[in-house]
Amino acid sequence: MTLEYYRDYCLAKPGVTEDTPFDQDALCFRVGNKIFSICSISAFQYINLKCDPERAVELREQYDGITPGFHMNKQQWNSVSTMGNVPDRLILELADHSYALIFGSLTKKLQAEIRP
Repeated sequence: MTLEYYRDYCLAKPGVTEDTPFDQDALCFRVGNKIFSICSISAFQYINLKCDPERAVELREQYDGITPGFHMNKQQWNSVSTMGNVPDRLILELADHSYALIFGSLTKKLQAEIRP
């Protein structure tokens, strides 16, 4: 998994924007102005992704490369390794899951504006 591939994947989703609100290295992907993914630009080793709390625990038990979210709510966010110990397909699935959770938390009006 490369940053370029992951970036293109996230930006292809409806309503997604990117920014670096914390510093020039922390790349955030948002939908409806809410973050669903954070990663480092310079050292693309982990991606922070929101996750259903029960599933988050299961994933951490299954994969050494999935840990509680660094600098995030440890119950609802995972840090997912991009260094090869988590399959790329699962990383993308977890990005989809994170996007869906955030999208689902948006107002119905905003959801309709993003996905008419």
